[in-house]
Amino acid sequence: MEPKVTSPITAAEKVDGFSRKSVRRARQRRSHGSSQFRYQSSQVELTPLPLLKDAPVSELHDLFCKKLQQCCIIFDFMDCVADLKGKEIKRAALNELVECIATGRGLLIEPIYPEVMKMISVNIFRTLPPSENPEFDPEEDEPNLEASWPHLQLVYEFFLRFLESPDFQPAIAKRYIDQKFVLQLLELFDSEDPRERDFLKTVLHRIYGKFLGLRAFIRKHINNIFLWFIYESEHFNGVAELLEILGSIINGFALPLKAEHKQFLLKVLIPLHTSRTLSLFHAQLAYCIVQFLEKDATLTEPVLRGLLKFWPKTCTQKEVMFLGELEEILDVIEPSQFIRVQETLFKRLAKCISSPHFQVAERALYFWNNEYILSLIEENCGGILPIMFGTLYRVSKEHWNQTIVSLIYNVLKTFMEMNSTLFDELTASYKVDRQREMKRERDREELWRRLDDMQLRKLKGVDELDELPNGQGLLCPD
Repeated sequence: MEPKVTSPITAAEKVDGFSRKSVRRARQRRSHGSSQFRYQSSQVELTPLPLLKDAPVSELHDLFCKKLQQCCIIFDFMDCVADLKGKEIKRAALNELVECIATGRGLLIEPIYPEVMKMISVNIFRTLPPSENPEFDPEEDEPNLEASWPHLQLVYEFFLRFLESPDFQPAIAKRYIDQKFVLQLLELFDSEDPRERDFLKTVLHRIYGKFLGLRAFIRKHINNIFLWFIYESEHFNGVAELLEILGSIINGFALPLKAEHKQFLLKVLIPLHTSRTLSLFHAQLAYCIVQFLEKDATLTEPVLRGLLKFWPKTCTQKEVMFLGELEEILDVIEPSQFIRVQETLFKRLAKCISSPHFQVAERALYFWNNEYILSLIEENCGGILPIMFGTLYRVSKEHWNQTIVSLIYNVLKTFMEMNSTLFDELTASYKVDRQREMKRERDREELWRRLDDMQLRKLKGVDELDELPNGQGLLCPD
């Protein structure tokens, strides 16, 4: 086999960080394998063992252990033609194990546990390979898939069946599923393969449900991952999956909420909104926020003020997402809490309605289509209408998009029906203010015109003096 010849890097490529070659190389391969980093070079050749379903009951446990040991052999899936026979034997053994643990009763005796956990650990715990595309964009680029997935998928299925088995005993398993094991499991959530993250999500949720002693530890380290993601790395593939787990965990929190949980909401979940990749996990994040507010309505004000603090200034896509989340929060808000935040809330909505980006304005105006929010607005119309009226009236005359203008007319009509007296007063007041503003504008323009005329006359006078011969204009008359 000839050695691979690598082309030397030119001086231009060292200077140009966006050379064409580097961009093309990043998109060539779509699957990668961490198995290449831990491939066992001195392989023991696998030989097929008898089928579990045909084994006598007296030999079943021994055969089960032998198949578990057989499945501890790791193969290199980056080489498609290497060890095909061994790969197939391991795949068949894993399939048997999955079927056996799902249907067999009395199989999970104490000596089986260390063998099971060893096989699972050897297969799933590995160093994740670095991303082949440093500028990987999850919304634009296809993820790199794990090459060893044909075996890895079966290992995860076996692990899930193991945890869900009626014979599973947490008291025995906790010797092996400990804090170190959970930490390694959480690290795997950074895998680029969405199939693996989906299995990990279910596995971690089962562990959280069955091992009470690990619950606080799991929450703490999810908290640490999020803080690291927000303030240091800005890159972690499994944020959405971890938030999905947290959604069901929050739903089970006892009341009153502990200070630890409130701090997690305000110091971790709210700052997650600052992420540049918010769109990848916003649905799960909004669900967690709403779950907290349904548990404790008094958290509504600090949550809304936190959202307004991190409100996007230049990204309209994020602004639309924030408005969607805001509506979800208002769907569960208590009327007493609504009164506390209505002023700052509707000042922000007024700014959104006046946005030149029609999707932002449209999303803000859709709040008036929500019956519960509309009832809250009607109850507090006296405080909300003065905040909104000026913006609505002005934008209805100036906005470029006719759909927005039509929606604003509907909102103005709704306000007029809610409180016609106040609406008429604000209309008259707005017209007076508008006339006063127009007069100030005319006065300002007139002042600038007069200043321009004075400047022209002054320049004209200087020009005339310059035209007199021998400076005669500067002499006094006799």
